Amino acid sequence: MISSPLIKAVEVIPLLGEAVFLDARVGPDAVRAHETAHVSGAIHVDLETDLSEVGDPASGGRHPLPSLDLWLARLGAWGISPSTPVIVYDAAGGGMAAARAWWMLRAIGHESLAVVDGGWQALREAGVPMEGGHSSASPVGSYASDVDRWPTVNAALVEYARIDPSWRVIDARAPERFTGQSEHLDPVGGHIPGACNLYWQSQLDRHGVLESCTTLRERYARILGDVSSERVVCYCGSGVTACHLLLAMHACGLSGAQLYVGSWSEWCRQGRPRAAD
Repeated sequence: MISSPLIKAVEVIPLLGEAVFLDARVGPDAVRAHETAHVSGAIHVDLETDLSEVGDPASGGRHPLPSLDLWLARLGAWGISPSTPVIVYDAAGGGMAAARAWWMLRAIGHESLAVVDGGWQALREAGVPMEGGHSSASPVGSYASDVDRWPTVNAALVEYARIDPSWRVIDARAPERFTGQSEHLDPVGGHIPGACNLYWQSQLDRHGVLESCTTLRERYARILGDVSSERVVCYCGSGVTACHLLLAMHACGLSGAQLYVGSWSEWCRQGRPRAAD
């Protein structure tokens, strides 16, 4: 049983052959990188086709979640049942898109689950056994979950939360995208009025390892004040890197924050209020 949302690279070695490893590296060379080398037995997970689906960005954002039934079936095809330990990694400290896979598993109630702190680089440095080619999964039946809907918030709730002082809305994008000075993915720059900015990469040290819980708690305390973590909504461009904030908060004991999966890519296409500064 994995009890922490983060696991050190060296700690995964005893779990080889017991846990299901998910390689969530992204980018145009992700498949080739996986075929060249991955943790022994790891299954490649694609952000575009496994962790999201094609849809209308104005209704769900650029990375809308797949249907819950499809996700449960996919987990079964990967050999994941409710009792299976799962370890996820990417090459960006969890933000692209290991934290997204982590959140999707937690959202259906999976408990034995962790993201590799430091990701691919840490795994290689720790001497974790690697292999090339493709790993074969051992399929089981569709994942059994009592969850009947994705536990996300919609734009209507964000409209309410952004002006209610008992809530906090946090934007995980880079500062220049938050301010609207630079926007290369969505048609309009800026941010949701009333939101705070906490760049997801600022939570990592130069090795891609998450900062200490003490540092994280101090940082979130400055943003939240007396607002409880259950009244926090996190968003980004398309609901991916926002999951890194949720992971970090959970790791330092601030559980219950919520995901606006449509994020800025949905919000800005719906003609909703926009701030730029």
